[in-house]
Amino acid sequence: MTTSMRDIRAPVADRGHGGIAAAVRRSREAVGYSVEDLAITCGLTGAEITRIEIGADVDPGRLRRIAAALRVPTSTFLLN
Repeated sequence: MTTSMRDIRAPVADRGHGGIAAAVRRSREAVGYSVEDLAITCGLTGAEITRIEIGADVDPGRLRRIAAALRVPTSTFLLN
């Protein structure tokens, strides 16, 4: 891997699950949704949302569903 490839991927890798979790929570709160509101809107359970928001689950499919429900790009969770 070249140095430039590592530099491109570093911000996402450095962000880690905690950063993704915080971004999901901030995005949810920005639209005024509770965990249950988001769960109903995206078809996940409240427990699944909570696991994502504590950084225990970063399943890409679930993140896409959440992003669609919140009407934000999935990259919102990865690049902030």
